[in-house]
Amino acid sequence: MIAPHKFRQWQGRITVGSLSLLLLAMLFGLTHGAAPISMTQVMQWVLGQADPQTVIILEQLRLPRVLLALTVGALLACCGAVTQGLFRNPLADPSLIGVSAGAAAGAAAVVVFLNQQTAPWLGVSMMSMGAFLGGVTAVWLVQRIAGGARNGSVATLLLAGIGITFLAGSLASLFEYMADQHALRQISLWRMGGLEAASYLGVLLSAALLLVLLVVLLRCSEPLNALLLGEAEARHLGVSVTHLKRVIVVCVAAGIGVCVALTGTIAFIGLVVPHIVRMVVGPNHRVLLPLCACYGAILLIVADLVARLVIAPTELPVGLVTAFIGAPLFIMLLRQRQMGHWGGV
Repeated sequence: MIAPHKFRQWQGRITVGSLSLLLLAMLFGLTHGAAPISMTQVMQWVLGQADPQTVIILEQLRLPRVLLALTVGALLACCGAVTQGLFRNPLADPSLIGVSAGAAAGAAAVVVFLNQQTAPWLGVSMMSMGAFLGGVTAVWLVQRIAGGARNGSVATLLLAGIGITFLAGSLASLFEYMADQHALRQISLWRMGGLEAASYLGVLLSAALLLVLLVVLLRCSEPLNALLLGEAEARHLGVSVTHLKRVIVVCVAAGIGVCVALTGTIAFIGLVVPHIVRMVVGPNHRVLLPLCACYGAILLIVADLVARLVIAPTELPVGLVTAFIGAPLFIMLLRQRQMGHWGGV
């Protein structure tokens, strides 16, 4: 981990380097695919001189996909970072509060009972709306259960999240059991995650939410830093722990709910990225959150690029790629913990 006084010396270089990697990943995302596009063609497109085919590929297919990967990856990583801070556990995941399982149950219910026959609303499919509502409902139940006792602890919130996760998972399995072959395939593909349905509306929605959450969460960075010392210590430092927990849970529910609704379930970004960044720059959330947003975006753009190239012209679900990338990293982190080289919260 970089010492705080040294990080201030390296902050400018780290920021420039991170943004450069992000721009490079976006450029590769635009130029690589089933139909390769050269840098010359990209420059012609920027100048408004590209041929119609290049314009269609870039503007209708790749640009919204790259931008959605950027915003969703950033949201997943930021939500993972604050979840790990809230639970004071570097292996905590946003799904612990039940939002992912609730979204899966909501999406499965829409596919089974509505059969996707209802027209989309403002370009958002009914399946996405069902996923978002399911995730929000699950988090609301978690809040109601955990907030039943005054000043409920983070441990109570965690246990409530686990309970609702199992309940929502059982409902999703029940809906899958009731589904026909076509509906079951829809649900299975959605749960693998994918960016093939990317649209500018989805980019606008996720980008606006990302901006709002970054502003809110950065304002909560100092209370979150205090919470790392423990709930009692944070209260002695003047932090309203109950209010902080409520704000964090609402932000994570909104962020993960929108991500799951737009792209399905994409694993490991919210778990691995914050932990690796924390190992480098430390647990200060004011520094951690922007870097997590940057590297979460980079990882998802690269994962989507791999998904499009590995068996081109057929595409892999991007959730499978992030799992293949994230699982070895996760195992490596566990081995570091066993060896005593743990970069914890």
